Amino acid sequence: MSATFTKEQEALRATLRRFLAAKAPSDAVRRSTESAQGHDPLLWRQMADELGLHGLAVPEEYGGFGGGPVDLGIVLEEFGRTLLPSPYFATVALAGQALVASGDPTAKARWLPSIAAGTLTGTLALTEESGSWNIEDTATEAVHDGAGWRVSGTKMFVVDGHTADLLLVVARADTGPALFAVEGDAAGVTRLRLDPLDPTRRLARLDLDGAPALRVGADGDATAYLRTVLDLAVVALAAEQVGGAQACLDAAVEYAKVRVQFGRPIGSFQAVKHKCADMLLKVEGARSAAYHALSAAAGDNGELPVSAALAAAYCADAFTHAAKENIQLHGGIGCTWEHDAHLYLRRAKSSELLLGSPAAHRRRLADLVGISVTTAKKG
Repeated sequence: MSATFTKEQEALRATLRRFLAAKAPSDAVRRSTESAQGHDPLLWRQMADELGLHGLAVPEEYGGFGGGPVDLGIVLEEFGRTLLPSPYFATVALAGQALVASGDPTAKARWLPSIAAGTLTGTLALTEESGSWNIEDTATEAVHDGAGWRVSGTKMFVVDGHTADLLLVVARADTGPALFAVEGDAAGVTRLRLDPLDPTRRLARLDLDGAPALRVGADGDATAYLRTVLDLAVVALAAEQVGGAQACLDAAVEYAKVRVQFGRPIGSFQAVKHKCADMLLKVEGARSAAYHALSAAAGDNGELPVSAALAAAYCADAFTHAAKENIQLHGGIGCTWEHDAHLYLRRAKSSELLLGSPAAHRRRLADLVGISVTTAKKG
């Protein structure tokens, strides 16, 4: 996409950056990670009531603003810069986009207005104990017993799954994989908060034992639209990773300017210059990949699968590289708990595996463009 945004989008970014600087500084982020909720409920309400962020990508007929993936990407990029602990990614980028993509008017009318108002949290539950993010590997089963659907199985690494009001569960029905809505407090649902590497993003295990569910989307094999949901999610995650990578680059460059060694700023040393230049190259490459993927997601021109796979692989690697180099350039202080550098590395490593590893996305990209793994290795 073009490197320029509309005036409205630039205003959104500027407003959000000021808002986060005032409401979510480092000490507030740390307090949220240590709280029982894992986020600041007051900030969650302010995001909805004052900025309308929850309804940004929700169609207007369901109480939203009718924005699209690009607007959502701007928000998540800014959230990534601050590592904001919030159920926003799970609720809006995962559950919200899944409901919109389903094309199910009943499901959209039932849940999207509450998401837009900030009164409902949700998430998407796909991966299982195998750790695979492939829809085809779904083992959780959905059975229609005459009165309705019942879902049984185990879901792992569910973002904010321990607190979400609405669980959108991918399960295998008689016609193939499908999406099912399960209330978070429904009978047959057992939720366990996991102890993740990243304290700013909470994950959960869901055990479903005949949990009552409603099918979302049309009857039949839903693999195609579920794949679109995953592509939209990985693009949103890529935008967030760009924000985190940029924050690492900014921190490293700022420290290189003020840290004096041998009577001069360390930023004047050639080795440090090279490290910062390499970080800049990777961050800008990631930004280009993420923005192109956001444009493809908004344009519905058939480019989304390839663009999403490329952005997912490159942005994850770029964020991890920037986070590691940020710690290296800070030296000893960068390895301490008191410094924020380790929080960015934790987020980088956890998001590197969320929704599929970079290697998995590269394999998918090779398949999409017709390059065999054997040929790729020889090249």
